[in-house]
Amino acid sequence: MVTVTQPDAVRSDPRRWWALAALVASMLTLGFDTTILNVALPTMAAQLGATTGQQQWMADAYVIVFAALMLPAGLLGDRFGRRRMLVAGLGVFLAGSVAGALADDVNWVIAARTVMGFGAALITPLAFSVLPSLFEPAERTKAVGIISAGSALGLPLGPIIGGWLLDHFWWGSVFLVNVPMAAIGIAACLFLLPETRDPASPRVDALSTVLTAAGLGALIYAIIEAPGRGWANPLVLSMLGGGALLLAALVLRERRMERPMLDMALLRHRGFLLNTLAATLVMFVLSGLLFVLPPYLQAVLGNDALGTGLRLLPMMGGLLVAARVAQPIVARLGARAVVSGGLVVLAFAALLGSRTTAGSGYGFTALWLSITGFGFGFSVVPSMDGALGALPRDRAGSGSGLLMTLRQVGAAVGIALLGSLLASAYRDRLDVSGLPAKAADTAGESVVAAHLVAGRTGSAHLVASANSAYVHGMGLVLLVCGVAAVVTALLAAALLPNAPVPPAAKEDPDPAMTTVPADAGQ
Repeated sequence: MVTVTQPDAVRSDPRRWWALAALVASMLTLGFDTTILNVALPTMAAQLGATTGQQQWMADAYVIVFAALMLPAGLLGDRFGRRRMLVAGLGVFLAGSVAGALADDVNWVIAARTVMGFGAALITPLAFSVLPSLFEPAERTKAVGIISAGSALGLPLGPIIGGWLLDHFWWGSVFLVNVPMAAIGIAACLFLLPETRDPASPRVDALSTVLTAAGLGALIYAIIEAPGRGWANPLVLSMLGGGALLLAALVLRERRMERPMLDMALLRHRGFLLNTLAATLVMFVLSGLLFVLPPYLQAVLGNDALGTGLRLLPMMGGLLVAARVAQPIVARLGARAVVSGGLVVLAFAALLGSRTTAGSGYGFTALWLSITGFGFGFSVVPSMDGALGALPRDRAGSGSGLLMTLRQVGAAVGIALLGSLLASAYRDRLDVSGLPAKAADTAGESVVAAHLVAGRTGSAHLVASANSAYVHGMGLVLLVCGVAAVVTALLAAALLPNAPVPPAAKEDPDPAMTTVPADAGQ
């Protein structure tokens, strides 16, 4: 027998604000987890001997699982109880964090990140879905604003907390910091949250979930392995082909289902399609940049972990400020002008950043990072709002799920593709002449590894060559980001609808979709 807590009783209970605090703590943990990891990657590469490809997997293992399981996780909460699944997600995330802190091998870290991605997939949709059972509509707007602010706050906090931890403790502390936050969240959810469910929700489609995870995994594996094995390598080609076939099978299956998890028919709505494309591109660029920037700031410019984190703040600050002021500008100028303008700003910043050299110093980097943040903020929030506003009212739920999933796919592909481009350009430019074969292979794995080899061999030439090769690769990454942003901006300016969103379409959208993307780079 299931006991259902009456909503009115919950809304009159002053503990609902304490329950909201627990949800904010949960989302804050997820918000700064990825940016903490990005700052930690150079240190982990040095201490664990991780190659660039292995560092990509540390980031992408989390994101792939997150993208594949987020929709079925939400359905599990609807059917079996949102509080129960939220507590389970926090427990899984906590266990993965402990495993990551105790790991002494790169492969175990990747496995721990996979487990954490499963937990995050449960937490993210369910943290927002319990709000209607806690707050009346008048209070819900305030609650959404608070939980959204908590999510966004994780972006600048991550680099600072991660850098401080790495300067004072071992690299595993960036995982261990999640444990008390998750434990507090579990206790608060158990004592303060009511149990709610929706027995009429569609069943979880296990086959579609497997096709999503396997297809994305195969595609990302091929992209990450291609720089080392070559694009013509049989394994790379087979994984590319297999991933494409699996994802094609997913699309065909979803199109034939009466109540699909991923409603592909929504992409026929031009406003939804183009806004989703813009939001996905922003995640592609943001995740890729958060992967390639920390080694540049730490290895090439010589900052410690905390200094690296602090030097990422101009981009985070620009993003948060622009995201706050974007909506009033949209009301004045229209979504098409703001989204396309934000993408043009992003393109300009990326193209400016591609002019960075090993001797440029941080001042020039801070300039284009700040502009990059403004471009992100002015494009991502209006595009996500516009995507949902373009949908019929009865498709808002499935549309938000598809948008959220595609954003995560963009993040995963950004880390894989841009990271692989960087690794390939770095290896081609690195001068390892005069080094023993084993040392040369090690130096080619990453700029951090090259600095370690140079320290052992006393080769100042290797340090200069590694720095120059890495900055060259980063410049190519930024060039690709800039060109992609220009193309998307042109599409948005030419085709994006600029009509005001009707109130019916905007009523009570999924609040998770109208916030600054705290899952950037996941």
